[in-house]
This record gives sequence, C-alpha cells and structure tokens, in this order.
Amino acid sequence: MAPRPLPLFLELVRLTAERQPELARRALEGLQAYESAERPAPAVPRPEIARRGAARLRDHGGAGPPALLVPSLINPPHILDLDPQVSLAGAIATMGRRALLLDWGAARERRELSVSGHVEELLLPLLRELGEPAALVGYCLGGTMAIAAANLVGAERIATLAAPWHFAAYPGDSRASLLAMWRDAREAAQALGALPMEVLQAAFWSLDPERTVAKFAKFAALDPGSAEARRFVQLEDWANQGEPLPCAAAAELIEQLFGNDLPGKGEWRIAGQVIGDSLPVPSVHLTAAHDRIAPAATAPSGDTVEIPSGHVGMIVGSAR
Repeated sequence: MAPRPLPLFLELVRLTAERQPELARRALEGLQAYESAERPAPAVPRPEIARRGAARLRDHGGAGPPALLVPSLINPPHILDLDPQVSLAGAIATMGRRALLLDWGAARERRELSVSGHVEELLLPLLRELGEPAALVGYCLGGTMAIAAANLVGAERIATLAAPWHFAAYPGDSRASLLAMWRDAREAAQALGALPMEVLQAAFWSLDPERTVAKFAKFAALDPGSAEARRFVQLEDWANQGEPLPCAAAAELIEQLFGNDLPGKGEWRIAGQVIGDSLPVPSVHLTAAHDRIAPAATAPSGDTVEIPSGHVGMIVGSAR
C-alpha cells in the first residue's frame, strides 16, 4: 500500500533531490520496498457489545469497571490495539478494567455528523448504555471528544493522550495552511459528503515534509524481515488507511476548532451546554515532547505528563 497521496510524496522527493539527491534516491528505494512488503492477514475484529448508528463498542477483554478508549475520527482505531505486543487496549485489560474500544464505523453512515454530532449522537448514547460511569481514555481528537462527553454524562475519570484543546496554541503558519487547504478542498468535500483521507494526509505531511522523505530513506536500509521493518510497514499502512472525514466534521474541526479555537475560548457548545476542560473527576493529560500533530502547548488544562516521543510513538513505544 503506497503512501497516499502518492503524487504529493513524489513531489516531496523531487524537491529533496534538488538539495540531497542521494537521500531522494534512497527514499524511492524505500517506497518500492514498502509497496512490495509482505503483510499479515487482517486481524479478526473483537466482539461487538453495543452499537449506535455506524459506531460500535468492541470488547478487548479484562474484568472490572469499564474503560472506554476513544480514538480520533482520523485514521483507524486499531492503533490502540496494534498487535499482541503493542496494545494499549490489551494493557488496560490487565489493570482490573474491562477494556472497550470505540470503532466509529463507515463514514458514509456518519456523513451528516459534525465533531459535536459524533459526541452527542454516538459517543454519549454508547456511554449511557454501559449503565455505569466509565473511565475515558482518548487519543488525539478522540481525547478532545472524550472531554466533551465527560461534560455531558458521568465519567469515573479521564486520561487523554496527545489531545488538542487550546487550538490557538498551534503555530500560526500551521493553522493558516490548514485553513487554506480547507478553502481549496471545501467545495469538493461538500459534493462528496466527506473530506478524503488523501487531503488529510497531505496536511499532516506538510507539517514536516523532510521527515516524511527521510523515514522512507531509512526504511530502504532495513532488513525486510526485521521487527523494525515489519513495524514500519504496519504503522505506515495504518497511517495511510482510514475512513474519510465526514464533511460536517471536517468543517467544524477546521473552521470552529482550529480556526476559532472554540474549546480554548470556552465557547464550544454541544447539546446546548458549554464544554470545558475543567472536570470534577480525576484527569490527566499525556503529551509527547516531539509531537507536531498535537503539540504539548495545545493540551487541555490540568495535570500533564510529558513523554519523550512523537504523536504515534507515545502509543506504540517509539520516537516517531
């Protein structure tokens, strides 16, 4: 599965070749090796215990009070249960908790839902169906949404991982670039009912284009049978997969959260209620020191713990 969007990746390689031709050559070798790498059979989905619209809760084992893992709307949820060696859900299941992972489901069944709508119409009903307050563990935008849900339904406690809240703390050029991308893509997204994953991936790559090229150059030198090479393929496949973002969710995320910083200003409303990050339950916010996607400065207010890793590395245990 080649990086998406491939034309943009090739343009990054072309620009790199003007300054570092050898690095560009090795990146293309890495791309070829990645495309031809063997993949294991897809994992069997975990048992479904509840469903609301397209969304479902999957049981990842364990016994005790429920801990609900809330992934981002961007990229598949299985990053929180990557394999038997790397699984946040699996770890939580060993801690006296019943680990439940939210799967948002097909975007075509959620195309009318904004970010707020996903909280109000999917996450809240599933939480209520549990019948008891759950510990909430939210990753990236899923952490932002978990905080929103905890404002509206009882939660036992909450932990977020690389979750943005103070969107005005993003670098100004990053916010401006994202808003410009949305202006260019909005009409097509409205026609499709969704913002394609390719557009989102381009936005992520623009945060650190040199790293995107360099990581494929590094991959070219790895033994294809090594654990490091297999993990690279696994994570790149995850990053290049995923449902498109429903147009209404893309509009709210980019215009109201990134553009107007409604959460950070205390002006984000869901179900008629102002949503804040000061909660009357134990909470902790984990940030990644090398995170370009959700920098530590954007984290919710309250107790924070910094991890010396990147945005994905904090979940899978690496510096990426």
